[in-house]
Amino acid sequence: MPKSQVRKKKVYTPPTDVRPSAAQAAKKPSPIWLPITAVGLIFAGIGWLVVYYLSETAYPVESWGYWNLAVGFGSMVASLILLSRWR
Repeated sequence: MPKSQVRKKKVYTPPTDVRPSAAQAAKKPSPIWLPITAVGLIFAGIGWLVVYYLSETAYPVESWGYWNLAVGFGSMVASLILLSRWR
């Protein structure tokens, strides 16, 4: 019995003129302030929480109570949002 012929599939090449602006935007590097700000927010959040716990809830702002936790964790979440934009 003769062998059947193997079909060769063409390699897909995406069109180049579909989204030229999106391709150019993806090639741009991140601004230098972005990782610096994100790392600064991480350290500020950790520092805020450490001061809050070590001072037995007296500092940084005693009248805020447990909202000090929200400030510390909020700054760390803000840094994660910034780092998701980093290329």
